[in-house]
Amino acid sequence: MLRQLEKAEQKWGGSNTLIDHWLNNRRKLLVNYCQIAGIPPYEPTEKSLPAITAIKEFCDLLMDYVSEGHFEVYDRVVTACEKHGISSQTLAQNLVPRISETTDSALDFNDKYTEFVDDKVLFQLDKDLSSLGHAMETRFELEDQLLEVLHTKHS
Repeated sequence: MLRQLEKAEQKWGGSNTLIDHWLNNRRKLLVNYCQIAGIPPYEPTEKSLPAITAIKEFCDLLMDYVSEGHFEVYDRVVTACEKHGISSQTLAQNLVPRISETTDSALDFNDKYTEFVDDKVLFQLDKDLSSLGHAMETRFELEDQLLEVLHTKHS
């Protein structure tokens, strides 16, 4: 996911301050995800679960990223696509609902790990992070398709 982000930053970075800000927030989210998941280069020094505070910080970043997409970025991208032709508008209208499907995974994860968390829940963290990681990867791929349409057809 980090390699895909680097490609996105190289491709669209600097073309729009909103997109730059959004990609920067995606980077923060991914780095934090790798840290709590223990994915290299952020492997834990000891085999233990991350602190609950670290998990909650990740949940905050996750909700901020999801909200920013839905309430700021997508609206602007869809509006730009609507102004520039039916094919762009149709693609945007097809992608946004598919992106929204991944929001459920993020919300479920957030709900599970921001409310009272006991050891029983924490032992499910690896499985839940894996599922969330797949949803995030799908989301980023779909978001990148939106950005590609905007950049290619409307820059």
